[in-house]
Order: sequence, then C-alpha cells, then structure tokens
Amino acid sequence: MHTPHPDQVYPSDAKPGMHRIVVVGGGAGGLELVTRLGDRLGKRGRAHVTLVEKTRTHFWKPHLHEIAAGSIDVHDHATNYLAQSHWHGFRYRTGAMVGLDRERRLVHVGPVLDEDGQLVTPGYSRAYDTLVIAVGSQTNDFGTPGVAEHAISLETPEQAQRFHRRLVNACLRAHMQPGPLRPPQLQVAIIGAGATGVELAAELHKATRTLVSYGLERIDPERDIRIHLIEAGPRILPALPERVSGAAYRLLQGLGVQVHTHAKVSAVHADGVQIEGGAFIPAELVVWAAGVKAPPFLRDLAGLETNRLNQLVVGPTLQTTRDASIFAIGDCAAVAWDGPGARAGQVPPRAQAAHQQASHLVRQLQRRLRGAPLEPWRYRDFGSLVSLGHYSTVGNLMGSLVGGNLWVEGLFARGMYLSLYKMHELALHGWWKTALGSAARLITRRTEPRVKLH
Repeated sequence: MHTPHPDQVYPSDAKPGMHRIVVVGGGAGGLELVTRLGDRLGKRGRAHVTLVEKTRTHFWKPHLHEIAAGSIDVHDHATNYLAQSHWHGFRYRTGAMVGLDRERRLVHVGPVLDEDGQLVTPGYSRAYDTLVIAVGSQTNDFGTPGVAEHAISLETPEQAQRFHRRLVNACLRAHMQPGPLRPPQLQVAIIGAGATGVELAAELHKATRTLVSYGLERIDPERDIRIHLIEAGPRILPALPERVSGAAYRLLQGLGVQVHTHAKVSAVHADGVQIEGGAFIPAELVVWAAGVKAPPFLRDLAGLETNRLNQLVVGPTLQTTRDASIFAIGDCAAVAWDGPGARAGQVPPRAQAAHQQASHLVRQLQRRLRGAPLEPWRYRDFGSLVSLGHYSTVGNLMGSLVGGNLWVEGLFARGMYLSLYKMHELALHGWWKTALGSAARLITRRTEPRVKLH
C-alpha cells in the first residue's frame, strides 16, 4: 500500500479551528452528502467540506446498463465534480484513498496518472476531524477463472462504454463478413440475474433490434442474436420477492431471452461460458454481474472492523465500531437491519439505502458540530422496482405511502422507477436545474438515433 511522505500533507484552506469534514467517494451517497453539507455548512463557513474522488465525473450507477446497451449517452447524465464543488461550497480533490492514519487523522491519497503514464497529482495526505467513507462496491468474481480476461463488469461508465463499443463492432462484423455466423457470434452471456443482469437483458433485446434497423439488414435479430441470462440460484432476482421474480421471468421469456437457472459458472472462455456439470454456453460477449464486495483496501484499514465482503462494520449511528470520528455509508458499509422485512440481518446494497444514509448524516454531522448526541439511523424499505426497459417495469412498493406492500406493474411502476433517478438529481441540482436538464435531454432525443451507434 502506498503511503505518502508524512510531510506531504495537502495544504488546507480551512480557517484555524474550523471543523474539517472529508468524504471519500463520490457515488450516489457520497456526492449527495457533500453537496448538501457544502450548501449548509461550507458556504456559511461553519465547516470545511472536502470530497476525495479518483474520477472526474459522477454517473448514477443504476443506469450503467443503459450505457452498455447504448440507450443513453453518458455525457448527458454526468455530473462534473469540480463544477459541482464550485456551485455547492465544498472542495473536490482528485485521487484514490490508499491508506489511513487514525492517530494523526490523515487520509492517504495515491498519485494520479494520466492515460500516458504522466503524473497529474502526486500522492498526499488530507487531514480530517470527521471522515466519511463512501467508496461503494465492486464486482465479486469469486475467483472464477477467466473472468478478468474475458468478461466485462459494469462498475464504471468506461466499462459500460467499452461493452457497447464491442457490441456495435460485433454487429458490424457480422453484417460485413462473407460467411455464416460462427457459434459464439452475436451471442451475449450475462452472468448474474440480479437487478443489473435482468435489466441489461431486456435493454439489450430492444437496443440490438434498433441497432440492426440502421441498415444492417443481413442480420436477422430473431434468428441471429441470442441473449443468455445465467443464474446460479433457483430463480432470477433472488434478493427480491418471488412475485417480482416470476413477473420478470415471464417477460424475459416472452422476449426470447434464454434464462439458465441452477447454472453455476465454473470458467469464462474467449468463446463462451463453462457451467458446472459440463454444459457450455457459446458467447461472443460476456458480462459479469454476479455478486458485489467492498474494495479490498478497506480490509484491515488502520485496524477498522470489516466483514468477509470487506465492508466496514458500523453501528446504528453509522460510525465505525472502532473509531467514532469515522463514518461509512453506502455499499461499503455493513449496517445491521432488524426492521420489518429484514433479510440476512443487513441493509441491502441499494441506491435507496445510500440516499437515506446521506440524508441522515447531513443532519447528524450538524449535531456533531454542536456537540449534541447522534441519533440512530433506521433503514426504511420502500420496495424494489425492476425496469425491463421499453417493455415493462415490475416491483413492489412498501411503507406508509401505500399502507403496506403494493404490487405495481406497467406505466405506473415505470413512473415510480424514473422518479428514483429524479430524486437523486434533485438532491444534487435542485428543482430548477433538474427540470431544465430533463427538458433539454427530451428535446435532444428527438434529433438523435434511438440507440448510440458508436
């Protein structure tokens, strides 16, 4: 692990005595948190708020499957961290967290290199009084051979764009080649039938048919394109209610998506996926969407308690169990869940959990500055919605809003699904900018292809 020289402490423009809040990770929870803290504390000079994030722009992770399919353009939905920090009263500093000195209260940040290997920013350390770790999660390949070499994970916009380029190239190659298709050609294997895998399967069904309609007439999508959804368990969407799983399964079957359950992957090859027991599924493109874990650097980070998925174990106030000045939120935090409908005793890794935790911490960190005791956070499960793109949306809504557990499907469910992203935009940009941005995207869509062609 890289540790900057002790003297390389990043010079802070915080006034003497001002409370320093450092948030590491600019995902859904982290960016919402620093935006609202900057508005409430940073602009008013009540605290110095800093975001440490290795990338330059933010993109809402639940939409990555739409970039992979080419349904949306990442540039239309990305938020620039530097501009966001300027508008909302916090500081953005680039780099990835690589270490932690709890005694001196320093976050160690590694150097940043550009695509040519040139140094952009050196490694440094950032001092804090309160630290919030919100670094999210990454794909867990469970040590399966061939995943790193032959499969693409959808963790970042860059990976989603890479998959889309390969998809377009595969269609162009198949259209122009003189001979018949080889067995793996134009076949896509999606490993993992959670929400990402199911939504990607449906989105790809629509996107590939739109793509070939732009003059690739030698490809017959019904005959030539095959989408395989592979799940090790007995049903798709295993973490969601059976009714949601069953409805999604029937919709995918109607689209011709080949669903393979009880199919544990033993290896991924350049031309397909090997299943335990001997079955082989040919595929030119493989997406790994099975399982998540927190980044490895969190394990044994300065002695903080972690679980087997590298998540930081936190208490009811979202403070880590061994350091009250360090909080963790989002997918990288292991939070006990003992409320109604709790499964596996832990809050699931969902965008709604990160949003709730960020909203809670905005209030609690203000209490911390006043010296008031912190209030515990409780997860409120508002249900689960799964979008099958153009075709349908299914799910269940829970809570006081609907008086229990309400099954939803179709246009109403689609509207509720879209509202989740709008809530995220509102938290970042407010009503006026969100409305203008939505209108601009609606107008732009009328003048562009219905699927990205490059």
